[in-house]
Amino acid sequence: MSSAAPVRFLKGHGTENDFVIIPDPDGALDLSAAAVARLCDRRAGIGGDGLLRVVRSAAHPEARAMAGEAEWFMDYRNADGSVAEMCGNGVRVFARHLARAGLAEAGELAVATRAGVRRVHLAKDGDVTVRMGVARLPAGPEPSVTVSVGERAWPARNVNMGNPHAVAFVTDLAHAGDLRAAPAVTPAAAYPEGVNVEFVVDRGPRHVALRVHERGSGETRSCGTGACAVMVAAARRDGADPAADGTPVTYTVDVPGGRLVITEHADGGIEMTGPAVIVAEGTVDPALLTAPPGAHVPNG
Repeated sequence: MSSAAPVRFLKGHGTENDFVIIPDPDGALDLSAAAVARLCDRRAGIGGDGLLRVVRSAAHPEARAMAGEAEWFMDYRNADGSVAEMCGNGVRVFARHLARAGLAEAGELAVATRAGVRRVHLAKDGDVTVRMGVARLPAGPEPSVTVSVGERAWPARNVNMGNPHAVAFVTDLAHAGDLRAAPAVTPAAAYPEGVNVEFVVDRGPRHVALRVHERGSGETRSCGTGACAVMVAAARRDGADPAADGTPVTYTVDVPGGRLVITEHADGGIEMTGPAVIVAEGTVDPALLTAPPGAHVPNG
């Protein structure tokens, strides 16, 4: 692809967790970390908590093995350009884009991600449900993990939803601070590749609210995998374990950008339901993608 060719983009969000969407079906674009960071910049770029590159699985080396199950691969990047395994809100927005573009029909859809294939149910008009897989908890006794902000510290539960989470239950969400900087998590060895940190308060029976610091993005208005991790942590705290007792459990999880409904089934599978919308589309000045890190990109 010529470096002078305009690059199409869309903008979407799921419970106000927002994304730049770059359709690249043949995997022709070489998006550097610096280019992704510029696109996600809220003042000098389009702005987003992350970027979704839409690539056919057969055209991407990390997804070719999944091409038989899922035609499309969600190449997800954090706002700083770093690669991430999975994004639950992103999968819903990704699916909504495919349907809007005529690349998928309402109903059941498979999406390849770095955390594996995710199954999506896309309603014609309404919410999107994603089968998020099974939460992975540490084997054996729960390791001692602590999250701290300033002089406050809380024990945290380690939950992996294809990406790592540290879930801390607090009495007031304001205690999380401004979340511009990553909260301290110890021991650091518990999360060698960094971690998403959720702060959680109770709102009622099987109803919680959270704030989240996403690695590579800072505080976001929502985090789908984080909401699932919070649901699992809350269920275990409350004595519910569907895999052990055979009874599904559902929690309502409020995020700053809206509400998600999370269900854990007896087979351990977790489903997340919530909205996904596309709000804009256009083209990107190709100079934004090719400029060296830190360079000023002139207008026009």
